[in-house]
Amino acid sequence: MVRTQIYLTESQRNELAAIAKVLGKKQSEIIRDAIDKLFGQTSAARRESVLRKAAGIWKDRMDLPDFESIRGEWERS
Repeated sequence: MVRTQIYLTESQRNELAAIAKVLGKKQSEIIRDAIDKLFGQTSAARRESVLRKAAGIWKDRMDLPDFESIRGEWERS
């Protein structure tokens, strides 16, 4: 792990301390859990955004093979 310093408002620090006490966890563990949760949410949203941008990018291409016929050949095998 890498040590990182952060600044919290007094109310954030008090809330974090209260949550840590209730859960019986260290404050640093709660912060790491919150960051992991944020990363999970953000990466899912980022993946969805990339997929939406990529949707239909090949629809007007005329140089591609007929994928339905190729797929039909694979399914017959």
